[in-house]
Amino acid sequence: MNIKILATGGTFDKIYYDAKSDFHIGEPMATSVLQEANVTFEYQVESILKKDSLDIDDQDREHIRLKVAEQSCDKIIITHGTDSMIQTAMCLLEITGKTIVITGAMQPARMRYSDASFNIGVATTAVQLLPVGVYVVMNGEIFDPRITRKNVELNRFEPTS
Repeated sequence: MNIKILATGGTFDKIYYDAKSDFHIGEPMATSVLQEANVTFEYQVESILKKDSLDIDDQDREHIRLKVAEQSCDKIIITHGTDSMIQTAMCLLEITGKTIVITGAMQPARMRYSDASFNIGVATTAVQLLPVGVYVVMNGEIFDPRITRKNVELNRFEPTS
């Protein structure tokens, strides 16, 4: 099994520097998280963008779409900031023949109390089991991006219908 993980930045890979919330996007944390989990499936991680999702624009989404489309493998995970991951997922819906799972984190993977490890774990299982399509994986659930929203008040994702 070969899974390609495309890192775009977001909270998943953030490094905070001070109490004023100054941050930078670091190297992809998916590699170390999966190494710590001692996974045995084949995967490759590639950093294709290092942005907070609030800064991702249509040009960046097109870059992500092209990177996904050009992958030879059919199982792709994208780590992405949570604020605009649904917009990015919507841009990927026309890609056929691939299972694409977008996930992220509410707290950086580098922090002790983070949902990043759990979310990437669910995402790696989901991408292996789900049929071809585009999915958002957060909070232990698999969502259709067409009917999903981020509930900022409750700090979780949920269906809109």
